[in-house]
Amino acid sequence: MLKQSLQFKLLQKLSPQQIQLMKLIQLPTQAFEERLKQELEENPALDDGKEETENYDDDLSNEYDDDNDSEIINADDINIDEYLSDDEVPSYKTQANNYSADDEEKNVPYEAGISFHQSLKNQLNTFRLTDDEFTIAEYLVGSIDDSGYIRREIIDLVDDLAFSANVFTTEEKVIEILTSVVHNLDPIGIGARDLKECLIIQLKSKETNKIRTLAIDILENAFDHFVKKHYEKLQEKYGITEEELKLINTEISKLNPKPGSSYSGNNKFAEQIVPDFSIKIIDGELELTLNSRNAPELHISKEYSNMMRGYQEATTKSQSQKDAVFFIKQKLDAAKWFIDAIKQRQQTLLVTMNAIMHYQYDYFLTGDERKLKPMILKDIADQINMDISTVSRVANSKYVATPYGTKLIKEFFSESMKNDQGEDVSTKEIKNILQTVIAEENKKRPLTDEKLAEILKEKGYPIARRTIAKYREQLDLPVARLRKEIL
Repeated sequence: MLKQSLQFKLLQKLSPQQIQLMKLIQLPTQAFEERLKQELEENPALDDGKEETENYDDDLSNEYDDDNDSEIINADDINIDEYLSDDEVPSYKTQANNYSADDEEKNVPYEAGISFHQSLKNQLNTFRLTDDEFTIAEYLVGSIDDSGYIRREIIDLVDDLAFSANVFTTEEKVIEILTSVVHNLDPIGIGARDLKECLIIQLKSKETNKIRTLAIDILENAFDHFVKKHYEKLQEKYGITEEELKLINTEISKLNPKPGSSYSGNNKFAEQIVPDFSIKIIDGELELTLNSRNAPELHISKEYSNMMRGYQEATTKSQSQKDAVFFIKQKLDAAKWFIDAIKQRQQTLLVTMNAIMHYQYDYFLTGDERKLKPMILKDIADQINMDISTVSRVANSKYVATPYGTKLIKEFFSESMKNDQGEDVSTKEIKNILQTVIAEENKKRPLTDEKLAEILKEKGYPIARRTIAKYREQLDLPVARLRKEIL
């Protein structure tokens, strides 16, 4: 039986404008500039301010009420005056005068080159191969990843060749092409299926001597002992001295474990970091500025405003004119939303970074990492009365230029621990001390986690062994056995 019932629900939904703002906040400077360019291209009602004066009012953005966006409105009911102003440019502009007029933006030029895989394919032309052999070699080259390895099983490559290239072959034939052709391409070591094979290929390509012969034998027959640094077992098995083992270790350490990444023509360029903020020390005080140098001034298009004015002045209004005014209204609304979102973005970034700067005031003033206070997202969120997720969006992808270098903002956040005097200290400070202790240890007898815990306790940081292990892993430092070296 059907029943009717009345239910009350309290729902909280983000408006499209709020979603747009959140997306803009998380963008770093370069991505934000690209987003501005995209919006200028997509919305003809937006215009940059290159040819406009700098004196204007904010009438356009103040008159708009987004509650009426979902209502069905007749063209005659639209208040055209709300979209018209003597000054088309709002009182907000995205460009801040944080730089002098003499400053010029410098772009780093780079030389265009062929790709890594194209270089390998070009080298195949130097081999005498049948059509099928060339197809197999070309397919193998295409299966090499950016590090220079072929990670897929040979049987899978055989199946793919049959389906995609109509070449029916065997595993033996593919392995033959791999070893006789692909493994001879430059850089040496390309096409290996694992690290062991990669190192052996590089050693075999060199002139033979006693040390290299022993190194190849060790990699082929005692690879696990070598990677686990069981040096005593290797000396016992091969009857070699510690000095010979040291020479073997040095020879292997010269090899490239990722030959693909070393390709000089590889079209990979280091990302150029553009700081979102700048902190300077002026007369002993900190000064924070927001980097908006490359953002254009935005305002409502004068042409679109004239269209609205023309519609208002028309004595008779055709259906096509009414349809046009709906389109114009939509674009003008989107333009005003976008301008307002950028204004809120800049305010949010400045407020958040200003709170972080004052929270870590002593650090920014001195550059001494020991003065970094324990700080979590909630500390800043409570200060500026914003949500933790908003602070996270600002911190995770933004950089700040300081007198001590350009820093990722999220690096200033850390949890706290108590020292032996009951004072709260940053875990970042403890990690720095741990890293220093490990760097200064005797590499012939590296310190175990238990010993590291004892040393930090002596320095006034009572930390459990499992916590030491966690910090060590976060610092990407191996266990004591793998830090062992032959001196």
